[in-house]
Amino acid sequence: MLVKICGLNTVATLDAALAGGASHVGFVFFPPSPRHLDFDTAAQLAARVPDHVARVGVFVDPDDLLLERAAPLLDVIQVHKTMPARTAAIQAKLGKDVWAAIAVKTRGDLDVAPGFVGAADRLLYDAKTPDDAALPGGMGLRFDWSLLAGFRHPLPWALSGGLGPDNVAEAIVRTRTALVDVSSGVESAPGVKDMDKIARFLKAAQS
Repeated sequence: MLVKICGLNTVATLDAALAGGASHVGFVFFPPSPRHLDFDTAAQLAARVPDHVARVGVFVDPDDLLLERAAPLLDVIQVHKTMPARTAAIQAKLGKDVWAAIAVKTRGDLDVAPGFVGAADRLLYDAKTPDDAALPGGMGLRFDWSLLAGFRHPLPWALSGGLGPDNVAEAIVRTRTALVDVSSGVESAPGVKDMDKIARFLKAAQS
């Protein structure tokens, strides 16, 4: 089971994710988020990540300047609120794996997934946040996993949104995902990761 611990912003919590066997670690580049990193901190953290763990940068409809500054620190570019054509342009420009987040509330929200074929390497199904929300994710919201039942996924995919140590095992069984992604579900407060919760999440996901 592949596990991404997202929104890491301290050495201690990054080390906890690595020690617990995370396959991916996520760094947020979006100033409205409590998990946002400046480039100096991001560089410090990225340098601690061993080669067998993928460094994922999380962006919301990013411009080229931001991507170009962050890309050398990253293995994967994860984009939210980004159309397929723009996603394809990012993939072509940076030459890195690109994940496209799809916000899900109803089955119809999945209809955009085929449009990312040839533009993204993986889809990330996340819970749709309210229209007036400042953040596109990381709010602890969960969507109805049954919406994925019988859906023909056009690309490799990951499950996100409202996951935590107490429900991740059920989520894996019910959705048959190969990759789970967590942020707020392993926090004690917004943007404050909890090392015990990180360890519990990783153990539950991998058991």
